[in-house]
Amino acid sequence: MVDSTSTPTSTSSGTSSAVSSGREWHLAARPHGWPTPADFALVETPVPEPGPGQIVVRNLYLSVDPYMRGRMNDVKSYMPPFAIGKPMDGGAVGRVVASQSADVPVGTHVLHGLGWREYAVLDAAKAAVVDPEQAPLSAYLGVLGMTGMTAYAGLLRIAELAPGETVFVSGAAGAVGSQAGQIAKLKGAARVIGSAGSDEKCALLVEDYGFDAAFNYKKAPVADQLADAAPDGIDVYFDNVGGDHLEAAISAMRLNGRAALCGSIAAYNDVEPPPGPRNLGLLVGRRLMLRGFMVGDHHDMQGDFVREVGGWLRDGKLHYRETVTTGIDQAVAAFLGMLRGENTGKAVVALPE
Repeated sequence: MVDSTSTPTSTSSGTSSAVSSGREWHLAARPHGWPTPADFALVETPVPEPGPGQIVVRNLYLSVDPYMRGRMNDVKSYMPPFAIGKPMDGGAVGRVVASQSADVPVGTHVLHGLGWREYAVLDAAKAAVVDPEQAPLSAYLGVLGMTGMTAYAGLLRIAELAPGETVFVSGAAGAVGSQAGQIAKLKGAARVIGSAGSDEKCALLVEDYGFDAAFNYKKAPVADQLADAAPDGIDVYFDNVGGDHLEAAISAMRLNGRAALCGSIAAYNDVEPPPGPRNLGLLVGRRLMLRGFMVGDHHDMQGDFVREVGGWLRDGKLHYRETVTTGIDQAVAAFLGMLRGENTGKAVVALPE
């Protein structure tokens, strides 16, 4: 334990910052349906000194993402479930305040996977060094991070977008969807359509992000609005929602249409299995492809992703927004708001020092 009353001490790689404890969020109960604040507990815990090869990070931004809802269920999945009474985790970026690693000295900013807490102790090898001079730190959780890479890989590799095609993106005002639509335009799509949950978000998609059309899925059936926006059909569907959006997209797909299945947030809090899509028979005659994917399987695209997206950002060709909530005590509120669609762009939690 580092004594909070002591002066900073030298280590093999720099100076350690004195800190004795920090707050972290634990899963207190497994949600049934929609999570509630009672399912979480904010706990103060000691912060140990780093061991050989380890660092202590003062987190500055935390990521809250839809996939975290699935990890609150005790079911076998691509990631282990959160444990009851244990800290949750997720993407975070922060500053190294103590180090026993010559490669990652004190003062370095890093991206890592131990979010939902003020301080993280981890092996330096599991942290990626980021440069706050190249982009705001929060961007490494979104447009230059996992969500951006998800949009890039899903659209280009999984859906195999070709120039001149028509693309439909659901959840298009979110962190992944807004980037997927913009990448589609930058890669030569003839028409990009997005769905969102408010008129304000739809206006943002068209006016700021360059979508050709957008509709509010709360106003009328998705299938009807998609047919109006794409009367000749679609070639590619980037799915963040599932449910009625996926069913509508299947009906709208032209011959050899492809869908990249990224998420199904419409059903994340349901207590009964979803009823459909009910039109899967169309896949055969139209030679359609529906393919799920995980961004972690596509690390080989990282170099191209950083080069292209970084260039588009520098040139002002790609835009992004963030919904920032301040304070570790507000992390659960930020998470629940994101599940309700209250965010525009990437939802992050800022932890001012």
